[in-house]
Amino acid sequence: MIVQIYEIQTVQEARALVDLGVDHIGSVIQREKNWNDPKIKVVVETVQKGAAKSSLIPLFNRPEDVYRVLGYHHPDIVHFCEDLLECDLNEINKLFGLQEQVQKAFPRMAIMRTIPIPLSGQSAGEKALSFARRFEPISDFFLIDTHITDSPVGGFAGITGIRCDWALAAALVRQSGIPVILAGGLGPDNVTEAIRSVKPAGVDSCTGTNARDSSGVAVRFRKDMTRVKIFVAKARLEQKGSNGATKVEKTA
Repeated sequence: MIVQIYEIQTVQEARALVDLGVDHIGSVIQREKNWNDPKIKVVVETVQKGAAKSSLIPLFNRPEDVYRVLGYHHPDIVHFCEDLLECDLNEINKLFGLQEQVQKAFPRMAIMRTIPIPLSGQSAGEKALSFARRFEPISDFFLIDTHITDSPVGGFAGITGIRCDWALAAALVRQSGIPVILAGGLGPDNVTEAIRSVKPAGVDSCTGTNARDSSGVAVRFRKDMTRVKIFVAKARLEQKGSNGATKVEKTA
């Protein structure tokens, strides 16, 4: 069972997550101009020195900017999380082409592709599954995340704190020949149910393990290590109980 935690932007949090046994520790480059952020570089290096793998999301997709980020930071995994359900065919073709080029330019780097899944009861389910079929040959992992029309970061899926349609997510897990990590509103309170319902190869948490402000609202880029610890422990407990029923992680 892969345990993946986002968004880690400081070396202190990276070290803490390594110590807690998190498998994939993810960071974000928010803008092209911050491509060589020294803090992120140290986070990536810290994770790689520990017993974890670094994952990096560029929140942009112009090829030259992506190459520059990857060539500088050298993460174990590059994570593309555009909301494919909001893209037209031309945009999909461009994203596919970029991913192909990255695969050739950085053959030792694993590629994770987010497949956005709508909320329960909404349409677009078959469209999401078709995107997965198209991108699978050039991906090492899928990450299921929740699609909402007004996403927190325009054009990208993630950090909604909302659960997706788990029945559709389970269908994606069943059809996929690569490991599928489930995200979308996961935290200590629902990770057990999520694993039992969807049977993913891994689970991801961002908002659900963030610290809270005085109003109880999740604070971006700041983790609650107690919540992370419980999340990891519950995922590991389900892993022991599954007897290897979930798909095995590929080497990144």
